[in-house]
Amino acid sequence: MANHKATKKDIRQSEKRREANRYYGKTTRNAIRTLLAADKATATGSLSKVISMIDKLAKRNVIHKNKASNIKSGIVKRVNALA
Repeated sequence: MANHKATKKDIRQSEKRREANRYYGKTTRNAIRTLLAADKATATGSLSKVISMIDKLAKRNVIHKNKASNIKSGIVKRVNALA
């Protein structure tokens, strides 16, 4: 266990960051899941919102920027393929 005051604070901060990152990641995954389950009109309407969420994850370093690009590419292809 940490003995220094600053190290204890660092542990508290990292736990808070981890919880926030888990929340943002899970919320985005749920949004992607609902987007892909929706019909064409609904999916097209909410696509920009989901892409924005993915970009924010990359900006916050929750996911890597290349992974964000791969996810965005995949969901755009899936939405365009909907009939």
